[in-house]
Amino acid sequence: MELLEIGRIVRSHGLAGRMKVLSYLESPEVLHGLSGLFVGRSVSEAVLFPLIAVQTGKDFFILQLGGIENRDAAARLRGSSVWMPSEKMQKLPEGEYYWREIIGLQVLTEEEQILGRIEAVFPTGSNDVYVCRGAGKEILLPAIGDVVRKIDTDQGVMVVRLLKGLFES
Repeated sequence: MELLEIGRIVRSHGLAGRMKVLSYLESPEVLHGLSGLFVGRSVSEAVLFPLIAVQTGKDFFILQLGGIENRDAAARLRGSSVWMPSEKMQKLPEGEYYWREIIGLQVLTEEEQILGRIEAVFPTGSNDVYVCRGAGKEILLPAIGDVVRKIDTDQGVMVVRLLKGLFES
């Protein structure tokens, strides 16, 4: 089972063992359909906990997990990551991708010049930006139709059109 990191526990919340989690989710609504979450310092050490209750906020969520009964138990998990099974993520509409599907793609120009691989994605408000690294260079590619011409996750390839100023060979 592949696990997807969805947040990091930042502190305990109240006296009953609830925890405040910095959310990595774009839409926390997916949490409401889960019966459990994995928590640990690394994915290999993650332990499954029953999900008792969740409250969602803009950039965080509050978790109540089975077996975490008090503030001290919650505080011991501070700094731990929270994961969910990737198959529980909602299917996206055609042409939309999760960041984990984009990271690692080989980037080619329309002329089949290899530019590198996508190593990171970050939001800017209006659109995401893909960080492509290769041949000792870094290219920031705005995730817009004029630049990103094709994404083929099955083949592991992104085809781009470099606009003036994006890349100097």
